[in-house]
Amino acid sequence: MTRRAFTVRRTAFRTRTPLALRRGRGSTSAEPAASAPSAESQRAAVRERHRRLYGLRGGERGTLAGAPERESATGGQVAQDMSEPRLLTLPPPPFAVRMLNRLSYGATPTTVAEFNALGDNDRQRLANYVDWQLDWDAIDDGAVENRLASAGYTTLGKPLPQLWADHVAPDPDYAIRMRPANEVQRAAFVRAVYSRRQLREVLVNFWHDHFNVLVSEFSAGPLFPHYTRDVIRAHAKGNFRALLEAVATSTSMLYFLDNINNSRSGPNENWARELLELHTLGAENYLGFTDPFEVPPCPEDPSYPIGYTDIDVYETAAAFTGWSAKNAHWEFPAENDGTFVYRQSWHDAGPKFLLGRMLYPEQPAMKDGRDVLDRLASHPRVAKFICRKLIRRFVTDTPRQALVDSAAALFRANWQRPDQIEIVLRHILNADDFVNGWGWKNRRPFEATVAAMRVLGHDWTLRLDHEKSDEFMWRMGFTGHLPYNWAAPNGYPDTGLAWSGANSLAMTWKLLNWLTETSDGGVPLSPILAATRAGVPAAQWTANTLVTFWCNRLLGYQPEAARRQTLVGFMAQNGDPASYVIADTDAWAINDLKRHYNHQRLRSLVSLILMSPEFMAR
Repeated sequence: MTRRAFTVRRTAFRTRTPLALRRGRGSTSAEPAASAPSAESQRAAVRERHRRLYGLRGGERGTLAGAPERESATGGQVAQDMSEPRLLTLPPPPFAVRMLNRLSYGATPTTVAEFNALGDNDRQRLANYVDWQLDWDAIDDGAVENRLASAGYTTLGKPLPQLWADHVAPDPDYAIRMRPANEVQRAAFVRAVYSRRQLREVLVNFWHDHFNVLVSEFSAGPLFPHYTRDVIRAHAKGNFRALLEAVATSTSMLYFLDNINNSRSGPNENWARELLELHTLGAENYLGFTDPFEVPPCPEDPSYPIGYTDIDVYETAAAFTGWSAKNAHWEFPAENDGTFVYRQSWHDAGPKFLLGRMLYPEQPAMKDGRDVLDRLASHPRVAKFICRKLIRRFVTDTPRQALVDSAAALFRANWQRPDQIEIVLRHILNADDFVNGWGWKNRRPFEATVAAMRVLGHDWTLRLDHEKSDEFMWRMGFTGHLPYNWAAPNGYPDTGLAWSGANSLAMTWKLLNWLTETSDGGVPLSPILAATRAGVPAAQWTANTLVTFWCNRLLGYQPEAARRQTLVGFMAQNGDPASYVIADTDAWAINDLKRHYNHQRLRSLVSLILMSPEFMAR
């Protein structure tokens, strides 16, 4: 949903309108109703609108007006001069590379060696790696924390009251106010590239998308270190019910979805709607404006309704009235430290019926809201919705129903256990679907960028108040995938189709190319020449050898012959790819391309491999 939609809903829900009026009934107007247009005239109007807006010929298939049709290879009709989709099948990399490219932000020579040392066969190595990574508190990650501290990050460890006192209460300049948000955003890159707790970083990113809060939002941004540290990171592998309440009581989320001002005198449905539609049951289980007493039972467990209605949204909003934060509200001016507070005087304490359950009046403090969270966390359709999203993140855009069902059964059976998410994740990551999968997902721009930085051997730390870091963030913005910067509450999309547009791909490729060409203070961000000199003796710098070295380094294997030959031809130019030794120089020689700007050509070779389907797949 868009923020514009929020405004409409907020205005419409200032008073709890009777059900009949919400359905458009109860009008007292004495004017006679206008006669309804005929079905035929309505169809004609729709056809005319389609023709005008989309160029469609009324009554025919969806073909561009004036464009001749031709038969496609699959038997369908396509417009003339429009390209057809083509399935690209990639050869699979070694097992360790396939696993690490989905369990982490990209395989590197070091992590492949670590993975292969964890057992005697592939399944054993995978199980041991998953167990090791899920026990992330036992993994020493002091180096990345030291890197952040040395780079001048100052707000990431501040507790919530300190963030409020330093960046909100005194109404500081915008740069000071939003520094915590900017630090969290840049720290996401640092951790993704350098953390040894790679599975944690991938999972944290998943939950940030699921419980999305816009990092640049004026009220939520200054408190973002608390949201990412004490809410998302603290509960990433724990209990979903505990995570739900941590999100519901987070000041950043209270601001972002407007529950901070949700009271019985001015109810607001934004948080309630997104809690049901995005965070738990999903739009797939939305039943519209249905009488909640007539909702069919859920086949998996008849004690729960099969879905939720608009009335459930309104009643959920009432259940969360009074959940707020100490923000010097005019009724409570002395309360001003940014922490969560429950205001009994704001709470709608009347009876409520939602999700097939009656909530009785005058319950103890916060019990209405907590009853809602209990009901959702134990709902069988919530289990399927969350597990499907987890499988989509780690395995495929189109999860197999059998894996969804088996994961959901574990999710629900363990809904009160503190390690519920860990149990479910271990099941998914050891499943045959995960083991056998490859190329079912594409790297989104953030993932492609940090994977390139990892495999290129970067030792460059993104920071604030730094020109080259600012340029990096500016370029990253054009890809559409700056961390936590998705304005709508549904979080960044997680399917290949959503990121297959020309702009997203082109801007990602431009950034990857920039990483291979750029220096900071005279030091290359990507040590391409140094890595080549260390890995290939100068006497063996032929086009064949250099392509083999960099494909192994960046991909973990060699691409198919046709694509490899394109890379070899680019590197060789007019030299023999097998025998001509390319000099370790960057001299100008426009009349003999095999000698022309050799260092620049080597960096461009690396850039081309980074842009390949093999690198972008996972």
